[in-house]
Amino acid sequence: MKDSNMAIAQEAPPQKTLYAILLTISFAHMVNDTLQAVIPAIYPLIKSNFGLSFTQIGLVTFTYQIAASILQPFVGFYTDKKSRPYSLAVGMTFTLTGLVLMAFAMHFAMVLIAVGVVGIGSSIFHPEASRIAHLASGGKKGLAQSIFQLGGNTGSAIGPLLAALIIGSTGQVRLLWFTLLAIVGIVVLVRIGNWYKLHHTSKAKTQKAMYERVTLSRSKIIFSLCILLLLIFSKYFYLSSMTSYYTFYLIDKFHLTVKESQFYLFIFLAAVAAGTVLGGPLGDRFGRKYIIWISILGAAPFTLLLPYVNLPVTCILSVFIGLIIASAFSAILVYAQELVPGKVGTISGLFFGLAFGMGGLGSAVLGKLADMTSITYVYKVCAFLPLLGIFTAFLPNIEKKIRR
Repeated sequence: MKDSNMAIAQEAPPQKTLYAILLTISFAHMVNDTLQAVIPAIYPLIKSNFGLSFTQIGLVTFTYQIAASILQPFVGFYTDKKSRPYSLAVGMTFTLTGLVLMAFAMHFAMVLIAVGVVGIGSSIFHPEASRIAHLASGGKKGLAQSIFQLGGNTGSAIGPLLAALIIGSTGQVRLLWFTLLAIVGIVVLVRIGNWYKLHHTSKAKTQKAMYERVTLSRSKIIFSLCILLLLIFSKYFYLSSMTSYYTFYLIDKFHLTVKESQFYLFIFLAAVAAGTVLGGPLGDRFGRKYIIWISILGAAPFTLLLPYVNLPVTCILSVFIGLIIASAFSAILVYAQELVPGKVGTISGLFFGLAFGMGGLGSAVLGKLADMTSITYVYKVCAFLPLLGIFTAFLPNIEKKIRR
Protein backbone atom coordinates (compact mmCIF):
# COMPACT_ATOMS: atom_id res chain seq x y z
CA MET A 1 0.00 0.00 0.00
CA LYS A 2 1.24 3.46 -0.78
CA ASP A 3 0.57 6.84 0.68
CA SER A 4 2.04 10.17 -0.47
CA ASN A 5 3.50 10.85 2.96
CA MET A 6 4.17 7.26 3.97
CA ALA A 7 7.36 5.23 3.68
CA ILE A 8 7.49 1.49 4.26
CA ALA A 9 10.82 -0.13 5.04
CA GLN A 10 11.64 -3.82 5.03
CA GLU A 11 10.14 -5.59 8.04
CA ALA A 12 12.25 -7.32 10.63
CA PRO A 13 12.12 -11.09 10.49
CA PRO A 14 9.30 -12.53 12.62
CA GLN A 15 10.17 -13.66 16.13
CA LYS A 16 8.80 -16.50 18.18
CA THR A 17 5.69 -15.68 20.20
CA LEU A 18 6.52 -16.24 23.88
CA TYR A 19 3.28 -17.67 25.19
CA ALA A 20 4.72 -18.38 28.65
CA ILE A 21 5.49 -14.67 29.11
CA LEU A 22 2.11 -13.64 27.68
CA LEU A 23 0.20 -15.98 29.99
CA THR A 24 2.27 -14.81 32.96
CA ILE A 25 1.64 -11.12 32.30
CA SER A 26 -2.04 -11.94 31.68
CA PHE A 27 -2.15 -13.63 35.10
CA ALA A 28 -0.54 -10.55 36.65
CA HIS A 29 -3.16 -8.40 34.89
CA MET A 30 -5.86 -10.62 36.38
CA VAL A 31 -4.37 -10.15 39.86
CA ASN A 32 -4.10 -6.38 39.39
CA ASP A 33 -7.65 -5.92 38.12
CA THR A 34 -9.08 -8.31 40.73
CA LEU A 35 -7.63 -6.08 43.44
CA GLN A 36 -8.83 -2.94 41.65
CA ALA A 37 -12.36 -4.37 41.31
CA VAL A 38 -12.58 -5.00 45.05
CA ILE A 39 -12.79 -1.26 45.72
CA PRO A 40 -16.21 -0.54 44.11
CA ALA A 41 -17.45 -3.92 45.38
CA ILE A 42 -17.16 -2.72 48.99
CA TYR A 43 -18.89 0.62 48.41
CA PRO A 44 -22.03 -0.49 50.30
CA LEU A 45 -19.83 -1.48 53.25
CA ILE A 46 -17.89 1.77 53.47
CA LYS A 47 -21.07 3.78 52.85
CA SER A 48 -22.57 2.16 55.90
CA ASN A 49 -19.40 2.31 58.03
CA PHE A 50 -18.76 6.01 57.43
CA GLY A 51 -22.30 7.23 56.79
CA LEU A 52 -21.39 8.47 53.32
CA SER A 53 -23.73 10.13 50.85
CA PHE A 54 -23.94 9.10 47.22
CA THR A 55 -22.04 12.29 46.38
CA GLN A 56 -19.18 11.15 48.62
CA ILE A 57 -19.25 7.70 47.02
CA GLY A 58 -18.99 9.49 43.67
CA LEU A 59 -15.97 11.38 45.00
CA VAL A 60 -14.33 8.08 45.96
CA THR A 61 -14.83 6.83 42.38
CA PHE A 62 -13.58 10.11 40.96
CA THR A 63 -10.42 10.01 43.11
CA TYR A 64 -9.62 6.46 42.04
CA GLN A 65 -10.34 7.07 38.35
CA ILE A 66 -8.27 10.25 38.22
CA ALA A 67 -5.29 8.56 39.90
CA ALA A 68 -5.66 5.51 37.62
CA SER A 69 -6.10 7.44 34.37
CA ILE A 70 -4.31 10.79 34.44
CA LEU A 71 -0.91 9.38 35.43
CA GLN A 72 -0.76 6.55 32.90
CA PRO A 73 0.46 8.54 29.85
CA PHE A 74 3.18 10.17 31.96
CA VAL A 75 4.31 6.82 33.34
CA GLY A 76 4.41 5.41 29.80
CA PHE A 77 6.33 8.45 28.49
CA TYR A 78 8.92 8.11 31.27
CA THR A 79 9.46 4.38 30.78
CA ASP A 80 9.79 4.84 27.01
CA LYS A 81 12.85 6.96 27.76
CA LYS A 82 14.19 4.98 30.74
CA SER A 83 13.54 1.27 31.02
CA ARG A 84 12.35 0.25 34.48
CA PRO A 85 12.07 -3.57 34.53
CA TYR A 86 10.79 -3.71 38.10
CA SER A 87 8.26 -0.88 37.85
CA LEU A 88 5.49 -3.47 37.50
CA ALA A 89 6.30 -4.87 40.94
CA VAL A 90 6.44 -1.31 42.27
CA GLY A 91 2.94 -0.68 40.89
CA MET A 92 1.60 -3.80 42.61
CA THR A 93 3.26 -2.63 45.85
CA PHE A 94 1.29 0.61 45.61
CA THR A 95 -1.89 -1.44 45.21
CA LEU A 96 -0.94 -3.54 48.24
CA THR A 97 -0.33 -0.39 50.28
CA GLY A 98 -3.68 1.07 49.24
CA LEU A 99 -5.50 -2.08 50.33
CA VAL A 100 -3.84 -1.99 53.74
CA LEU A 101 -4.75 1.68 54.15
CA MET A 102 -8.36 0.91 53.18
CA ALA A 103 -8.53 -2.01 55.62
CA PHE A 104 -7.61 0.29 58.53
CA ALA A 105 -9.26 3.50 57.31
CA MET A 106 -10.97 5.30 60.18
CA HIS A 107 -12.39 8.31 58.33
CA PHE A 108 -13.42 9.46 54.86
CA ALA A 109 -10.16 11.28 54.09
CA MET A 110 -8.23 8.05 54.65
CA VAL A 111 -10.59 6.25 52.25
CA LEU A 112 -9.76 8.83 49.57
CA ILE A 113 -6.03 8.46 50.18
CA ALA A 114 -6.32 4.66 50.03
CA VAL A 115 -8.19 4.54 46.72
CA GLY A 116 -5.82 7.16 45.31
CA VAL A 117 -2.84 4.92 46.15
CA VAL A 118 -4.60 1.92 44.55
CA GLY A 119 -5.21 4.06 41.45
CA ILE A 120 -1.52 5.02 41.30
CA GLY A 121 -0.68 1.31 41.36
CA SER A 122 -2.91 0.76 38.35
CA SER A 123 -1.39 3.71 36.48
CA ILE A 124 2.12 2.28 36.95
CA PHE A 125 1.10 -1.27 36.03
CA HIS A 126 -0.77 -0.93 32.73
CA PRO A 127 1.69 0.89 30.42
CA GLU A 128 4.66 -1.36 31.23
CA ALA A 129 2.58 -4.55 31.29
CA SER A 130 1.31 -3.68 27.82
CA ARG A 131 4.93 -3.20 26.72
CA ILE A 132 5.79 -6.69 28.01
CA ALA A 133 2.95 -8.13 25.93
CA HIS A 134 4.23 -6.20 22.91
CA LEU A 135 7.78 -7.50 23.34
CA ALA A 136 6.64 -11.10 23.78
CA SER A 137 4.23 -11.00 20.82
CA GLY A 138 6.63 -12.28 18.18
CA GLY A 139 4.79 -10.09 15.67
CA LYS A 140 1.31 -11.30 16.73
CA LYS A 141 0.68 -8.05 18.52
CA GLY A 142 -3.10 -8.21 18.40
CA LEU A 143 -3.12 -11.73 19.85
CA ALA A 144 -0.70 -10.66 22.56
CA GLN A 145 -2.87 -7.71 23.61
CA SER A 146 -5.96 -9.92 23.61
CA ILE A 147 -4.31 -12.44 25.93
CA PHE A 148 -3.20 -9.58 28.15
CA GLN A 149 -6.67 -7.99 28.14
CA LEU A 150 -8.36 -11.31 28.91
CA GLY A 151 -6.52 -11.42 32.22
CA GLY A 152 -7.80 -7.96 33.12
CA ASN A 153 -11.38 -8.77 32.15
CA THR A 154 -11.26 -11.96 34.20
CA GLY A 155 -9.97 -10.06 37.22
CA SER A 156 -12.69 -7.41 36.88
CA ALA A 157 -15.30 -10.17 36.84
CA ILE A 158 -14.05 -12.21 39.80
CA GLY A 159 -13.06 -9.27 42.02
CA PRO A 160 -16.61 -8.46 43.18
CA LEU A 161 -17.36 -12.16 43.62
CA LEU A 162 -14.31 -12.65 45.86
CA ALA A 163 -15.21 -9.49 47.78
CA ALA A 164 -18.68 -10.89 48.45
CA LEU A 165 -17.27 -14.25 49.57
CA ILE A 166 -14.36 -12.98 51.67
CA ILE A 167 -15.46 -9.59 52.98
CA GLY A 168 -19.27 -9.74 52.88
CA SER A 169 -20.69 -7.40 55.47
CA THR A 170 -18.31 -8.41 58.28
CA GLY A 171 -15.89 -5.49 58.09
CA GLN A 172 -13.38 -3.82 55.85
CA VAL A 173 -10.42 -5.21 57.81
CA ARG A 174 -10.92 -8.47 55.93
CA LEU A 175 -9.48 -6.65 52.93
CA LEU A 176 -6.17 -7.81 54.38
CA TRP A 177 -6.84 -11.26 52.89
CA PHE A 178 -6.41 -9.68 49.47
CA THR A 179 -2.89 -8.60 50.37
CA LEU A 180 -1.89 -12.27 49.97
CA LEU A 181 -2.98 -12.07 46.33
CA ALA A 182 -1.05 -8.82 45.95
CA ILE A 183 2.10 -10.48 47.34
CA VAL A 184 1.70 -13.31 44.80
CA GLY A 185 1.41 -10.64 42.12
CA ILE A 186 4.60 -8.90 43.30
CA VAL A 187 6.55 -12.17 43.20
CA VAL A 188 5.31 -12.92 39.67
CA LEU A 189 6.12 -9.39 38.50
CA VAL A 190 9.63 -9.51 39.94
CA ARG A 191 10.21 -12.62 37.81
CA ILE A 192 8.78 -10.81 34.80
CA GLY A 193 11.14 -7.93 35.60
CA ASN A 194 14.09 -10.33 35.60
CA TRP A 195 13.10 -11.55 32.11
CA TYR A 196 12.52 -8.01 30.88
CA LYS A 197 15.91 -6.86 32.18
CA LEU A 198 17.69 -9.69 30.35
CA HIS A 199 15.79 -9.49 27.06
CA HIS A 200 14.82 -5.85 26.64
CA THR A 201 18.05 -4.71 24.92
CA SER A 202 18.24 -7.56 22.41
CA LYS A 203 14.55 -7.38 21.59
CA ALA A 204 14.73 -3.62 21.13
CA LYS A 205 17.46 -4.13 18.53
CA THR A 206 15.60 -6.84 16.61
CA GLN A 207 12.44 -4.72 16.56
CA LYS A 208 14.18 -1.54 15.40
CA ALA A 209 13.39 -2.27 11.76
CA MET A 210 9.72 -2.69 12.65
CA TYR A 211 9.80 0.67 14.45
CA GLU A 212 11.03 2.21 11.20
CA ARG A 213 8.52 0.39 9.02
CA VAL A 214 5.95 3.18 8.75
CA THR A 215 6.38 6.95 8.90
CA LEU A 216 3.64 9.56 8.56
CA SER A 217 3.60 13.31 8.77
CA ARG A 218 3.20 14.69 12.29
CA SER A 219 -0.16 16.28 11.47
CA LYS A 220 -1.54 13.02 10.08
CA ILE A 221 -0.39 11.07 13.14
CA ILE A 222 -2.06 13.58 15.48
CA PHE A 223 -5.25 13.53 13.39
CA SER A 224 -5.31 9.72 13.41
CA LEU A 225 -4.73 9.57 17.17
CA CYS A 226 -7.65 11.96 17.68
CA ILE A 227 -9.89 9.64 15.67
CA LEU A 228 -8.76 6.65 17.74
CA LEU A 229 -9.44 8.55 20.96
CA LEU A 230 -12.91 9.40 19.67
CA LEU A 231 -13.51 5.70 19.04
CA ILE A 232 -12.33 4.86 22.57
CA PHE A 233 -14.81 7.45 23.84
CA SER A 234 -17.70 5.83 21.97
CA LYS A 235 -16.71 2.32 23.08
CA TYR A 236 -16.24 3.03 26.78
CA PHE A 237 -19.18 5.39 27.15
CA TYR A 238 -21.43 2.67 25.76
CA LEU A 239 -19.78 -0.05 27.85
CA SER A 240 -20.25 2.17 30.90
CA SER A 241 -23.98 2.27 30.23
CA MET A 242 -24.04 -1.54 30.23
CA THR A 243 -21.76 -2.29 33.15
CA SER A 244 -23.22 0.41 35.43
CA TYR A 245 -26.91 0.55 34.49
CA TYR A 246 -27.90 -2.58 32.56
CA THR A 247 -29.32 -4.27 35.66
CA PHE A 248 -31.37 -1.15 36.49
CA TYR A 249 -32.64 -1.06 32.90
CA LEU A 250 -33.76 -4.70 33.04
CA ILE A 251 -35.43 -4.25 36.43
CA ASP A 252 -37.21 -1.09 35.29
CA LYS A 253 -38.38 -2.32 31.88
CA PHE A 254 -38.96 -6.04 32.45
CA HIS A 255 -39.59 -6.06 36.22
CA LEU A 256 -36.84 -8.57 36.94
CA THR A 257 -35.45 -9.24 40.39
CA VAL A 258 -31.95 -8.06 41.24
CA LYS A 259 -30.68 -11.64 41.06
CA GLU A 260 -32.26 -12.21 37.64
CA SER A 261 -30.85 -8.96 36.28
CA GLN A 262 -27.36 -9.91 37.47
CA PHE A 263 -27.62 -13.16 35.52
CA TYR A 264 -28.28 -11.20 32.33
CA LEU A 265 -25.38 -8.88 33.16
CA PHE A 266 -23.15 -11.93 33.56
CA ILE A 267 -24.17 -13.10 30.05
CA PHE A 268 -23.19 -9.72 28.64
CA LEU A 269 -19.85 -9.69 30.50
CA ALA A 270 -19.09 -13.22 29.26
CA ALA A 271 -19.66 -11.99 25.71
CA VAL A 272 -17.31 -9.06 26.40
CA ALA A 273 -14.61 -11.49 27.56
CA ALA A 274 -15.04 -13.61 24.42
CA GLY A 275 -14.90 -10.51 22.20
CA THR A 276 -11.68 -9.42 23.87
CA VAL A 277 -10.05 -12.74 22.93
CA LEU A 278 -11.27 -12.61 19.32
CA GLY A 279 -10.41 -9.01 18.46
CA GLY A 280 -6.63 -9.22 18.58
CA PRO A 281 -6.07 -12.36 16.46
CA LEU A 282 -8.62 -11.18 13.90
CA GLY A 283 -6.76 -7.88 13.66
CA ASP A 284 -3.51 -9.76 13.06
CA ARG A 285 -5.17 -11.86 10.37
CA PHE A 286 -7.30 -9.37 8.45
CA GLY A 287 -5.85 -5.99 9.38
CA ARG A 288 -6.57 -3.83 12.40
CA LYS A 289 -8.36 -1.05 10.53
CA TYR A 290 -11.00 -3.50 9.30
CA ILE A 291 -11.53 -4.88 12.81
CA ILE A 292 -11.88 -1.34 14.20
CA TRP A 293 -14.54 -0.68 11.53
CA ILE A 294 -16.48 -3.78 12.48
CA SER A 295 -16.03 -3.56 16.25
CA ILE A 296 -17.37 -0.01 16.58
CA LEU A 297 -19.71 0.64 13.66
CA GLY A 298 -20.77 -3.02 13.49
CA ALA A 299 -22.34 -2.80 16.94
CA ALA A 300 -24.67 0.04 15.89
CA PRO A 301 -27.56 -2.06 14.45
CA PHE A 302 -27.74 -4.01 17.70
CA THR A 303 -27.49 -1.01 20.03
CA LEU A 304 -30.15 0.86 18.05
CA LEU A 305 -32.56 -2.07 18.36
CA LEU A 306 -31.92 -2.80 22.04
CA PRO A 307 -34.31 -0.26 23.66
CA TYR A 308 -37.30 -1.47 21.59
CA VAL A 309 -37.31 -5.27 21.96
CA ASN A 310 -38.54 -7.85 24.46
CA LEU A 311 -36.43 -9.58 27.10
CA PRO A 312 -35.24 -12.66 25.12
CA VAL A 313 -34.20 -10.50 22.16
CA THR A 314 -32.56 -8.02 24.55
CA CYS A 315 -30.41 -10.86 25.87
CA ILE A 316 -29.45 -11.98 22.35
CA LEU A 317 -28.64 -8.42 21.26
CA SER A 318 -26.51 -7.88 24.38
CA VAL A 319 -24.40 -10.91 23.44
CA PHE A 320 -23.75 -9.54 19.95
CA ILE A 321 -23.00 -6.09 21.36
CA GLY A 322 -20.56 -7.51 23.90
CA LEU A 323 -18.79 -9.71 21.33
CA ILE A 324 -18.46 -6.97 18.74
CA ILE A 325 -17.65 -3.89 20.78
CA ALA A 326 -15.17 -5.65 23.09
CA SER A 327 -13.03 -6.67 20.13
CA ALA A 328 -12.16 -3.01 19.52
CA PHE A 329 -9.61 -2.20 22.21
CA SER A 330 -6.80 -4.58 21.26
CA ALA A 331 -7.08 -3.55 17.59
CA ILE A 332 -7.17 0.17 18.45
CA LEU A 333 -4.24 -0.07 20.87
CA VAL A 334 -1.96 -2.02 18.52
CA TYR A 335 -2.90 0.24 15.58
CA ALA A 336 -1.93 3.27 17.68
CA GLN A 337 1.35 1.62 18.72
CA GLU A 338 2.18 1.04 15.04
CA LEU A 339 1.12 4.59 14.23
CA VAL A 340 3.67 5.97 16.70
CA PRO A 341 6.52 3.43 16.55
CA GLY A 342 8.86 3.09 19.50
CA LYS A 343 6.42 4.76 21.94
CA VAL A 344 4.69 1.67 23.28
CA GLY A 345 4.58 2.90 26.89
CA THR A 346 3.30 6.38 26.04
CA ILE A 347 0.58 5.07 23.73
CA SER A 348 -0.45 2.30 26.12
CA GLY A 349 -0.64 4.76 29.00
CA LEU A 350 -2.66 7.23 26.94
CA PHE A 351 -5.21 4.69 25.77
CA PHE A 352 -5.52 2.73 29.03
CA GLY A 353 -5.78 6.03 30.88
CA LEU A 354 -8.52 7.28 28.58
CA ALA A 355 -10.37 3.96 28.92
CA PHE A 356 -10.35 4.32 32.71
CA GLY A 357 -11.34 7.98 32.49
CA MET A 358 -14.18 7.41 30.04
CA GLY A 359 -15.54 4.60 32.21
CA GLY A 360 -15.72 6.85 35.26
CA LEU A 361 -16.97 9.92 33.40
CA GLY A 362 -19.54 7.87 31.51
CA SER A 363 -20.95 6.39 34.69
CA ALA A 364 -21.34 9.85 36.25
CA VAL A 365 -22.82 11.55 33.17
CA LEU A 366 -25.24 8.74 32.36
CA GLY A 367 -26.34 8.49 35.99
CA LYS A 368 -27.20 12.19 35.95
CA LEU A 369 -29.04 11.75 32.64
CA ALA A 370 -31.02 8.84 34.09
CA ASP A 371 -32.02 10.97 37.10
CA MET A 372 -33.16 13.77 34.78
CA THR A 373 -35.05 11.54 32.33
CA SER A 374 -35.29 7.74 32.62
CA ILE A 375 -33.02 4.71 32.39
CA THR A 376 -34.68 3.71 29.10
CA TYR A 377 -33.93 7.14 27.64
CA VAL A 378 -30.25 6.62 28.51
CA TYR A 379 -30.15 3.54 26.27
CA LYS A 380 -31.96 5.32 23.47
CA VAL A 381 -29.28 8.05 23.52
CA CYS A 382 -26.29 5.71 23.94
CA ALA A 383 -27.54 3.58 21.04
CA PHE A 384 -26.11 6.17 18.63
CA LEU A 385 -22.55 6.12 20.06
CA PRO A 386 -21.28 3.24 17.86
CA LEU A 387 -22.18 5.31 14.78
CA LEU A 388 -19.02 7.29 15.55
CA GLY A 389 -17.23 4.29 14.08
CA ILE A 390 -17.80 5.88 10.66
CA PHE A 391 -14.76 8.07 11.39
CA THR A 392 -12.58 4.96 10.99
CA ALA A 393 -12.72 5.76 7.26
CA PHE A 394 -10.28 8.64 7.87
CA LEU A 395 -7.58 6.40 9.37
CA PRO A 396 -4.57 5.78 7.09
CA ASN A 397 -3.73 2.28 5.88
CA ILE A 398 -0.48 1.63 7.73
CA GLU A 399 -0.36 -2.16 7.66
CA LYS A 400 -0.29 -4.97 5.18
CA LYS A 401 -2.88 -7.69 5.37
CA ILE A 402 -1.28 -10.70 7.01
CA ARG A 403 -2.14 -14.05 5.46
CA ARG A 404 -1.64 -17.34 7.22
